[in-house]
Formats: sequence, structure tokens, C-alpha cells
Amino acid sequence: MTLNAKKISFIGAGNMASAIFKGMLANGYPADLITATGPDQTALSALSDELGIQTTTHNIDAVAKSDVVVLAVKPQIMKQVCNELAEQALHSRPLIISVAAGLHASTLDQWLGGGHAIVRCMPNTPSLVKAGASGLYAIPGVTQEQRDFTDQLLSGIGLVEWVAEEAMLDIVTAISGSGPAYFFMVFEMMQKAAIELGMPEDAARRLILQTGLGAVKMAQETGEEFAQLKRNVMSPKGTTERAIHTFEGEGIEALFLKAMKACADRADEMSREMGE
Repeated sequence: MTLNAKKISFIGAGNMASAIFKGMLANGYPADLITATGPDQTALSALSDELGIQTTTHNIDAVAKSDVVVLAVKPQIMKQVCNELAEQALHSRPLIISVAAGLHASTLDQWLGGGHAIVRCMPNTPSLVKAGASGLYAIPGVTQEQRDFTDQLLSGIGLVEWVAEEAMLDIVTAISGSGPAYFFMVFEMMQKAAIELGMPEDAARRLILQTGLGAVKMAQETGEEFAQLKRNVMSPKGTTERAIHTFEGEGIEALFLKAMKACADRADEMSREMGE
């Protein structure tokens, strides 16, 4: 099948699911091939009226008519949802794409009855503004055509990066999954420092956001290593050098490693807890 020929159902129509199917629609995907499910008929009707997609409160009916099923419910209720869908999924054998954090593919496969083609996706919150970074892992039974479909599907909300081992999704979580919070924390601290130094809050916010945007754009367009880009800003005995040396003197590199390792470790712990 071509990309536009697949019928796809989203089990769950929350923020992340909405970001994905809105990205699909923006890329020209036919609305009548998309179904979203949820418990609130009023909210579903509003989605249908706004976007032209199909909606239903019946998960099993949605799976029955789908080539692809995106599991987008909260991890805490995923087992219940999968158990409900298992019989139909075993019959129709759709491609399963999970955007639920912390649930191993083997756990999902077990809950769905076994033998499924499953792709796990670790998206992040900037996906909501089509600037996301998603890590993807496919179990061995997923075909190249199914991988290609998933890649194109999720490219509508940002960058897609495949990993060879499922454990690497914990590192993806530490980089891009939780990473937006790191940047927001830096922005927040810069703004507080600027205000303390006498800068009006609104002006500080504008300067910080534009500086962040400019730094990312420069890194993307030049392709230079981050370390070299940093050095390019640092004049010998200048202002930037003093600031960077202050950060380094406080052990910021070791702190980042410690924080990101803690994040990856917690992602692994959560996977084990929810799998149990």
C-alpha cells in the first residue's frame, strides 16, 4: 500500500495524538482515512467537525477497520485498553505504533495477544508545534514498508530518529523527551539573572528567545561542532570566555551527565514498573 492508502486509528485523542494527526492532515493525508477514539463524545464531535476525521467511542470498532493503530492512551490504562483490543488485533493484525512512554514492545505485544508488528515512538512536547524530535524503535517483525510508513507519518510533527536497540529509547528520553525542560530551565535562569542585573522582564524574555533561536539556526546551517561554535563566540580574555569558565568551574558538564543519566535510569525503572 502507498502511504495515503492506509486506514489509521488513534486509540486516544489527547494532545500528542492530535499533534500527529494534525501533522498528517497538514501534509495532505486524507481525513476520511483517520479515526480517533476517546470516551468523550462531545470532544470527539468537535474534533470531527473541525478536522473532518472520523471519531468513535468504540475502540474495537476502530481497530477492526484499520491497517495501522496508534496507541496514544496514558500508560497507566494501557494494559486495560490492550486487553480489550487483543482479540480484534489478533484477527486483523494491524501495525501497532505506541507513543506511550515507558512501556516495552514485549509488554505491549503480550497484552495484545502476541505476534504483532510493533513500533515504539518517543515523541516530545514541541511536536505540538510541529517542531518535535521523535525516537523510533521497531521490533524485528516490522517490515521495511511499515517502517517507511511510520517514518513518513511522524515526520509531520518534526524530526524522526530511528534507534537500533529498544534500550536506547531511554537515552532518547534523556535527550529529546525531557530535553525541552532543560532548555526552558536555562531560559528561566537566564531571565531571572537578567532581571537581577536590572533588565526589564519582557525585554529579557525577547532577547533570550531570539538568542536561543539564533543559536539553533546557526548550528543547523553551519554544521559545525557544538564545541567549535562555542569557541567562535569566545574571544581570548573576553566576556564570553569568563562566563564559560565560570560554568565549567562549577562542574556543569558533570552535572549534565549526572542529570541525563538519572533521567535515563528513571525511564528504565518506569518501564519495569509498568511492565509488572
